[in-house]
Amino acid sequence: MRDFPEYVDDLPNICGRETELAELIADSAKKPVYQHGAVDLQSVRSTFAIGLHMHQPLIPAGGGDLASAPVISNLQWMMDNQHIHDNHNAPVFRWCYQRIGEFIPQLLAEGYQPRAMLEYSGTLLHGLRVMGADDVIDALKVVTCEPKHRDAVEWIGCAWGHAVAPSTPVQDYRLHVRAWQHHFAAIFGLEALGRVRGFFPAEMALPNHPEIAYEFVKTLNECGYQWVMVQEHTVELPDGKALEQRHLPHRLVCMNARGETAEIIAIIKTQGSDNKLVAQMQPYYEAKGLSRTTFAGHEVPQLVTQAADGENGGVMMNEFPPKYHDVIRECSGSETPIVNVTEYLEQLFALGVRPKDLPVIQPIGQHKIWEKLKPGKTGPKRLPDIIALLRAADDRFHVDGGSWTNDISWVRGYDNVLAPMERASAKFCEKLLEPQVSTDDPRYREALFHLLTAETSCYRYWGQGIWTDYGAELARRANIAIDRVT
Repeated sequence: MRDFPEYVDDLPNICGRETELAELIADSAKKPVYQHGAVDLQSVRSTFAIGLHMHQPLIPAGGGDLASAPVISNLQWMMDNQHIHDNHNAPVFRWCYQRIGEFIPQLLAEGYQPRAMLEYSGTLLHGLRVMGADDVIDALKVVTCEPKHRDAVEWIGCAWGHAVAPSTPVQDYRLHVRAWQHHFAAIFGLEALGRVRGFFPAEMALPNHPEIAYEFVKTLNECGYQWVMVQEHTVELPDGKALEQRHLPHRLVCMNARGETAEIIAIIKTQGSDNKLVAQMQPYYEAKGLSRTTFAGHEVPQLVTQAADGENGGVMMNEFPPKYHDVIRECSGSETPIVNVTEYLEQLFALGVRPKDLPVIQPIGQHKIWEKLKPGKTGPKRLPDIIALLRAADDRFHVDGGSWTNDISWVRGYDNVLAPMERASAKFCEKLLEPQVSTDDPRYREALFHLLTAETSCYRYWGQGIWTDYGAELARRANIAIDRVT
């Protein structure tokens, strides 16, 4: 494959090599990730895994005038303004992005078996590079690329701009997923990209509208992902009941109103959004209370999976480092070792469990839809009426998707942010996607960069004040960049 530079025309490498990457990922999928040194599931009682979610948005704040300010990392703005709000935490945040690159070599050198799953948004990776944090990237490269370290770290894919799937246009969400794969490969190498098998949705937001959920899983399938992490309260069994085996993999099967289905292995993240769970290594202690169980005719250890912001909050900043070291030293070689999810799945299937043996789940609330709607030719026309009927009968019913906390809709109440983004998205689709403008065109890359940056969830999460202004300004710049192409 040709050289894969990290930057093209001063922009991160986020497009232009889609076919080549798809072929590489498909070829890599035929090979196991953990060929040597994997934890043997036949000899353990239970297991646990932790994921560290890392993100910083890009904001137009590199100067006094919003309309002309350079786009910089929010972390850079925090570093430059440590006297404001909680910005004094910026140096600690910076170290949080680097520290797994320090912890893993240290613990391996001591003879232990550390594990950690990492998910970094594209905006964070770009922001770190632009602000000169090369040492952070270099530390991550050590544990990602060097053979003696890389089994300990599993990278999880994500949407480049930290866009939430329930309310991001499906064609844009595909662009985010592919952009992250480009960017990751450009930083860490093509071989490292071939080992990325799992996906982490921003804000753990899983679409439950049948059409969007189907397209979400279809996108993951098309981009070569083999599993996705989901929050337990965002999914249900086909009969609408809650999950019974939360500590075992499932199959997330999403059907649209025409009856088309897409499916992917789902790893269940239990409990809500609470950084203390990971900071205090709660999954280890929960897993210690579990025993092997019969699953698809095989005796297997269960897997407790938790994920949290890797830098946010005092517990993650201060308590996680010593607790992580203590637990790794205690659990290594024990009956309850830490694993990475792909490591667990490869071992599970080696025991004889097959993907088709996994129990089926679907996005929350869909059982009620399928009780009233028979998928088929007329399904798409009837679906809006069925949804309206269900909403009228129960004001708690919605198809806005679910997330970490289940108390935030990523659709309702954000018109002042969503409207500019949706206009930019519609123009991008009309002017660039439908005419099939080359994704290697520098003007396409510039427009894509601004569109994906504008769709970051932070502008909706805060939903007012300067963050709304940031989102609208980035959408304005996306429109200008789109016009340059045409």
